[in-house]
Amino acid sequence: MPTPTPSPPHPSLLTTLQKTGYLTLPSLLTPPELTALRAAATHLTTIARTGIWPHVRTVGKQFPPWDASLVPHQAGIWGVQHLLHPDLPISQAERDAFVGVYFHKRLLGAVGELLGLDSSSEEEMMTMELMNMLVRPDGGEGFELCWHRDDIPASATAEEEVEKLRPKKEKGYGHTQWNLPLFDDESLVVVPGSHRRARTEAERAADPYEKDFPGQVTVKLRAGDVVFYDNNILHRGVYDAARERMTLHGSVGHAGASRDRARNVLQHGVGDWVDRCDFSGLKDKNQRKTAEGMRRRLVELGRENEGKDVGFSLEG
Repeated sequence: MPTPTPSPPHPSLLTTLQKTGYLTLPSLLTPPELTALRAAATHLTTIARTGIWPHVRTVGKQFPPWDASLVPHQAGIWGVQHLLHPDLPISQAERDAFVGVYFHKRLLGAVGELLGLDSSSEEEMMTMELMNMLVRPDGGEGFELCWHRDDIPASATAEEEVEKLRPKKEKGYGHTQWNLPLFDDESLVVVPGSHRRARTEAERAADPYEKDFPGQVTVKLRAGDVVFYDNNILHRGVYDAARERMTLHGSVGHAGASRDRARNVLQHGVGDWVDRCDFSGLKDKNQRKTAEGMRRRLVELGRENEGKDVGFSLEG
């Protein structure tokens, strides 16, 4: 009887992300977790559309800063900022739901691998960064983001792109970011592999809102799935006003890369309130310890840059 051919080893999460620039993990959330988060997200989105919660992303503008005074009379919203903020005008149970998913053990387990950490170093090296929410534009009209990289402006030369895309760490990423939809989502469009190279001449010449970009892939997610992606992959967002969207959008950093992340993180104003975060709703003692350590490292990042104008990564 012939010896069966062994199956090839399953590539690690880090290997996959480094190769393609994005990866998806199915069913991160259980049905009860998804139900609780949908309730919290629906309540918060309703409040944000009235203008009561000022930390929002306004339709018509892609990148920070956003002017909350335009809501609700002149512009709708396509995002809600600061889901870990201690002053969110929702119930404590709803705030705890957002805290719980950001520090979710399965989520942080994947994050640790992508940051190149082993289990013994995860607790000491992860840094809390951002948690926001991407939502359906109100007002009956959709909204689209142009093709972009999160930390490299479109004006960059090919040489500048190559330098900026050079890995910051020998093993793993200096940070990782993710989208976790609470409803089925097909809004993220990426160009696989583009995180490892400069744009081609055709990509540079293309319309920034090109709907049929060479090599593009629409990332299709079911509610409760999560996609991790390199923030410098060529990507865009397409927001359908007729389709419900509440997608959690977060990032976690590596303490060793904090200087490179200061502008990306602090441009959103998170340093103004992070020291007041309430993680008491995390009942698992080890999970709460991890959260407090991650928060402490973000506070330290803010102090290191106190008084500095970190600016904004992109304009528009």
